[in-house]
Amino acid sequence: MTHSEYDLAALGQLYRDRADCENGFDELTNQWGWGGYTTQDLERCNLSARAVALIYNWWSWYVRLAHPKTRREAITSRPLLLAGVARLTQHAGQSRLLITLTHAAGDQIKAMIASARRAFETIKTNAPQLTKPDRWTALVRYIIEKILAARPRKEALLALPTLLLPLPDSG
Repeated sequence: MTHSEYDLAALGQLYRDRADCENGFDELTNQWGWGGYTTQDLERCNLSARAVALIYNWWSWYVRLAHPKTRREAITSRPLLLAGVARLTQHAGQSRLLITLTHAAGDQIKAMIASARRAFETIKTNAPQLTKPDRWTALVRYIIEKILAARPRKEALLALPTLLLPLPDSG
């Protein structure tokens, strides 16, 4: 039996991290309809599966942009962030998106939408020279920076052990 360098709190965090990874597969299967296709047409199955995966990824990035502190599952984030009716108005060369919220958690939704808007404005203001694909890259980097900034750094780093792996003998 070997001695583990993980303390009890770190083991709990490792278990939660593993569960978070499994939640993605569970969510794709049960909430996004990726549970299986019954058609014999492999091409349609592949197209459907790829579309679901792409939309799941876009939605996950958008929700993390709106709420970088924690991951939110589709079962709660979709009703929350899709509970509004939007109307695009244009006047004097400006476009405005007016959103009427129909959800009881209106203040929370407004804060999340404002967070997403700040990100889009930041990318648009700081990187107007970038091509559209490069703007997407900058936006993903922005989201990752916000996610990392929301994590408790000192405690998380202290809980992780230093791993020293033995090198294989060359002889």
